[in-house]
Amino acid sequence: MKVQRSTFFAVNVKSNLHHFHSSQGIATSELDSVSKLLDRKWGLQSPATPIHQISVSPTKGTTCKEQGIGKLSFLNNTRPRLGDEVSTKGSSFYILRDDLLHPLVNGNKARKLDALLPLLTHHKVTDLVTCGGCQSAHTAAVAVSCAERGVRSHLLLRGEQPEVLTGYNLVSTMYGNVEYVPRSKYANREEMLRTHADLVAGEDGSVLCAEDLEEAMDGFSSSEASPRKVLIVNEGAGDALALLGMFRLVQYLSQDCLLGKNRVKFVVDAGTGTTAVGLGVAAMSLGLPWEINAVMLADTLDNYKRHQDRLLDEFTSQFLPSIVCSSLDTIKWVERQRPRKFGKVLEGEVEMCRKIAQETGVLVDPMYTLAAWETATELVEDERPSIVVMLHTGGTLGMFGLAQRYKSFFANLND
Repeated sequence: MKVQRSTFFAVNVKSNLHHFHSSQGIATSELDSVSKLLDRKWGLQSPATPIHQISVSPTKGTTCKEQGIGKLSFLNNTRPRLGDEVSTKGSSFYILRDDLLHPLVNGNKARKLDALLPLLTHHKVTDLVTCGGCQSAHTAAVAVSCAERGVRSHLLLRGEQPEVLTGYNLVSTMYGNVEYVPRSKYANREEMLRTHADLVAGEDGSVLCAEDLEEAMDGFSSSEASPRKVLIVNEGAGDALALLGMFRLVQYLSQDCLLGKNRVKFVVDAGTGTTAVGLGVAAMSLGLPWEINAVMLADTLDNYKRHQDRLLDEFTSQFLPSIVCSSLDTIKWVERQRPRKFGKVLEGEVEMCRKIAQETGVLVDPMYTLAAWETATELVEDERPSIVVMLHTGGTLGMFGLAQRYKSFFANLND
């Protein structure tokens, strides 16, 4: 993933922002701050992503909600009409194929790292420490991205090493330095990460956290004799810097030739919730009438809102204090169709993922993206016509790990 800064992109950002905000009464100085925010080096060569359109066909005489997703049929249009011809009909939704951004670093993991990766080179980071679950797509994305840039990654994975390394666990092991951490120690992530980073840095090295990297003028302060510069990235890259990649994506999608200023109902599965917050902040800052439907997977509503408020405070203080409001009314936190403890797969969900893959060529997984797909099919039945857009957050390599844990579910696919 080559880093580049595009002057053409920066000019168009500013032009589009003036166009969007002229009716919002936002000052030119504020527009300039947004323009400068996006005029930076990025990890992805382009914010572009393939956009497909999924047609939903229920059994005759019934609605999608009455039938349930298992009895629906899907059809994928890989070259849909956009711009002025974007569809608001209640029989289809659009899907952003961020799962196709990179063979291993894709989905929201690529977006979260979009603004961070160029800073590794700028500050001459030598080592990066982060953490995640055994099948963490985040740690795998970090490991690959660091290896591509000559940076050593140190990955603290929760729990025990599995008997067979598969999926993201295998990718993390191949590209990075993996250490398995007992759950009791992992519970205090901040202390765990800092302790390990200090160990990597040694006596003469220096350590910095990702949330401080943007404001660090000269970066680290280590001696020439021991130039180890260790960066700590939180679990899931859940900090304000990660929001910038979503900001860049939303600005790209808001072009008149794509989604424009139409009313859009976005759907995204929420693990930590950082991606949903990024979409919400960007839509609000750009004056777009978009609603972000974040399907809660791993936490309670109160905790998601606390995470939302923390990220918003960090983002306003670091990046856009004059534009972003004190709350995010654009985000709607919703329950998944079949709530359950995070990490648990229910009967019939693997078969549903297989059905979607066979009918559309889109691979979703039962842990994350199936939940967003289910919610998108519900929203296309809304009485008020609107554009429904699902963000595919990747994560499909996690299917390999699930096949280890839920052997009977996958074995039954041959029945």
